[in-house]
Amino acid sequence: MHRANSALSMASPKKIASLLINGSNRGKILSALASRPYNSAASEPFLNGTTSNYVEEMYNNWLRDPSSVHTSWDAYFRSNTYSAPPNLAPAMRNMVPLSSVSGFSGVSTGAPDEKIIDDHLAVQAIIRSYQSRGHLAAELDPLGILNPESSISKDGVARRANEAVLRQHSWFMMGEHDMERQFKLPSTTFIGGNETHLSLREILNRLENVYCNKIGVEFMFINSLEQCNWIRKRFETPSVMNMTSEEKRLILARLTRATGFEAFLAKKFSSEKRFGLEGCEMMIPALKQLIDVSTELGVESVIMGMPHRGRLNTLANVCRKPLHHIFTQFAGLEAADDGSGDVKYHLGTYIERLNRVTNKNIRLAVVANPSHLEAVDPIVQGKTRAEQFYRGDNEGKKVMSILIHGDAAFCGQGVVYETMHLSDLPDYTTHGTIHVVANNQIGFTTDPRFSRSSPYCTDVARVVNAPIFHVNADDPEAVMHVCKVASEWRATFHKDVVIDLVGYRRNGHNEIDEPMFTQPLMYQKIKKLKTTLDLYADRLIAEGTVTVEEVKSVAEKYEKICEEAFELAKKETHIKYKDWLDSPWSGFFEGKDPCKVSPTGLKEETLVHIGNRFSSPPPNAAEFVIHKGLLRVLAARADMVEKRIADWAMAEAMAFGSLLKEGIHVRLSGQDVERGTFSHRHHVLHHQLVDKATYTSLCHLYPDQAPYSVSNSSLSEYAVLGFEHGYSMTNPNALVLWEAQFGDFANTAQCIIDQFISSGQAKWVRQSGLVMLLPHGMEGMGPEHSSCRFERFLQMSSDDPDYFPPESDEFAVRQLHDINWIVANCTTPANYFHILRRQIALPFRKPLIVATPKSLLRHPEARSSFDEMSENTEFQRIIPECGSASSNASNVKKLIFCSGRVYYDLTKARAENKLEADVAIARVEQISPFPFDLAKKEAEKYKNAEIIWAQEEHKNQGSWSYVQPRFLTALNSERDIS
Repeated sequence: MHRANSALSMASPKKIASLLINGSNRGKILSALASRPYNSAASEPFLNGTTSNYVEEMYNNWLRDPSSVHTSWDAYFRSNTYSAPPNLAPAMRNMVPLSSVSGFSGVSTGAPDEKIIDDHLAVQAIIRSYQSRGHLAAELDPLGILNPESSISKDGVARRANEAVLRQHSWFMMGEHDMERQFKLPSTTFIGGNETHLSLREILNRLENVYCNKIGVEFMFINSLEQCNWIRKRFETPSVMNMTSEEKRLILARLTRATGFEAFLAKKFSSEKRFGLEGCEMMIPALKQLIDVSTELGVESVIMGMPHRGRLNTLANVCRKPLHHIFTQFAGLEAADDGSGDVKYHLGTYIERLNRVTNKNIRLAVVANPSHLEAVDPIVQGKTRAEQFYRGDNEGKKVMSILIHGDAAFCGQGVVYETMHLSDLPDYTTHGTIHVVANNQIGFTTDPRFSRSSPYCTDVARVVNAPIFHVNADDPEAVMHVCKVASEWRATFHKDVVIDLVGYRRNGHNEIDEPMFTQPLMYQKIKKLKTTLDLYADRLIAEGTVTVEEVKSVAEKYEKICEEAFELAKKETHIKYKDWLDSPWSGFFEGKDPCKVSPTGLKEETLVHIGNRFSSPPPNAAEFVIHKGLLRVLAARADMVEKRIADWAMAEAMAFGSLLKEGIHVRLSGQDVERGTFSHRHHVLHHQLVDKATYTSLCHLYPDQAPYSVSNSSLSEYAVLGFEHGYSMTNPNALVLWEAQFGDFANTAQCIIDQFISSGQAKWVRQSGLVMLLPHGMEGMGPEHSSCRFERFLQMSSDDPDYFPPESDEFAVRQLHDINWIVANCTTPANYFHILRRQIALPFRKPLIVATPKSLLRHPEARSSFDEMSENTEFQRIIPECGSASSNASNVKKLIFCSGRVYYDLTKARAENKLEADVAIARVEQISPFPFDLAKKEAEKYKNAEIIWAQEEHKNQGSWSYVQPRFLTALNSERDIS
């Protein structure tokens, strides 16, 4: 026994704690400890001597932080065998680290107190409950109609249930007698600031103030602890929302301008639609705060997209568009430049200015948008991505996007979801977008209970783990704090974030609409409400930050600015559409002959070089394992180069490669474009044994070439086509292409085609060289995968069927200049090669719609010699008959005009029937603008022939309806076409 005691007396603290936990020989162990040689009083009781001090110190350290002691001591204190000393402070006796999920009774019974354990767990659950569900009880609605007691509330019963869940721990599991008890705060909350312990009452008060006040924070669905803690810290830290007097004055000034602008327009243009921001004027200071904070964090360019509500106010007070330009839009003046123009609340702008708050230069662009509220979303994202790309901003630190939404549109329109899902894709991400929802709590005349199934209009953002900050728009300081946090979130994590600015709409859908027809109770409340400006001014006056005279002075000063601009606007005689351009191309049009097209043919050595590179495996071919089928494809390509011919894929690669050589960025995007729907392109080779190891030959043609991007997109047409259109708006010296998986899928993106691509230049003086590749061909694949609905694009072409332009050497380029877009159906790889290169060779930019082939991709006759792509060759708008019929034109009985794949069917039938001398076949490669001059020339050559149009589509589809009246114009109605 003596030897055992001696051994224990020399044991390490780790060993001692381990033995103490077992408890069977606890008395003997303590006795041995009391006789340790380093004790000053060997006979002292254990808990009163040096050993007692040591253990007590360890216990206190463990209470503060369980990880600060050795794991053996941690296990001992968790085991409940240690009794706290009587002299321990009362507050400390009842304290247990929440992270230890255990408790102590504070009396020397040696038994655990289960109530304390449960109470600490309840406190932790309370905190988490507020973090998760506090937003459900927050005071977000200025109208009060979302409150549980409201008869107008959509979710009254649900909200009462949610509040019960929220507060069940605090009100039902713990009583008033627990309110003054102290609890250690867990690491998952920051409500204590520098304090580590708070009473239950204070914990509840702080949680209520953070999560159930004028801000509702949705973030606990985010699967990153770092991000959740980041958000907690920004909202929970005490005094985090405190503002200086100067900051409050700035808010007041900005809110005064936002409110004053709408009031001025209402006074001067009372009968005009302007889609004002009354009821949600805080959106303007909010946007300015987002820009200020982002600018301070390094952003130099902000691209914004928004619907019509509040657009004029945004242009005036966020972008600082000259006010007289805006007022002139109300005057109904004639335009000084070409185009149809658009209503004032659809227009965009581009401004470079000094941010006076941060003293840094900032570029602001508001992208023009049609009435299709959310259609601009992917346009903005594409434009933002392009600007980031050309700036080398690979992390989105210099360029960012802000999207403003309406509540009904944000949850109701599918393009929001499609665009959201581009947010984290490598070739489409913009490294975080700030979404601001101007929540009027109504969509035109439709209540939320009829317009969405989700609790909030912002729930779509949860799918991409974007935090959602709901805020009452009648609390300007809360709005400012939310905007600051949102900007910092975007700069820190480069992910999307949503601000739900909950306000109301003081007028109807527009200023001449009567909302009482459909929302009588809501508008009875609205009529009684003070404006946000009045509420905030009263608040600042009451706290002594400003005086009544100062508030009045700020308002009068802005009123005077508006009056001066109004008088200046009266002197204007014309409006200029170019003043509203959202994507200027500085220097692009300067010094260019608008009727001169650069050559599209190439030196043969360039063709051969690109062809050889396109046919070659990676340089490390011995290590890079390629699929055996692709080895055959590469061998076939090499054979074509040897024979000086190109198929469709080769011609496309030569067009791309030559533009890259000339410093032109090429971007090809769409579903499965890397391989190609029909397995013909194979621009990206994949290592068969190593995941994600790829090789793209077009990226390795020349050491100083431009970058080539080929990107498989998400399974979306609407958002991705919009994205690429926005991308094409940024830089005219780039070839941007979108390819549909099958041509008919383009109809899913019809809004982008109708409202932006076909009409963008006429409405907004905005050019785009976007190329749409639409696989087309009636080849037995069923009704869906056959036609790209060619007729729809032709129907939207802007040329006059009855007008034959004056013939000249510049006939073709003038036609291209005057039309809204180009529509083509090529029959040869060479012509496809030329029309792609012509997109960059033109001195202006037009969208190009190409019906691309399917079966012709491998058709043995659909080949082009290098001679057709070499120097001094060009795109042929019409390919005339070149066979025996051409040399005996007077005896030809039929002249058939056609386009696309059907040409090869016609030549086959003609050969089978031995009609080569009797039937001439001419191919119309460029359908729109219609080649009047060449059609006339070809018809005059075959004066005795019957003229026929042949197409593979039904008569009410394809090109027939478009070409028939134009043929009659070209033939001067002297001959008919059937």
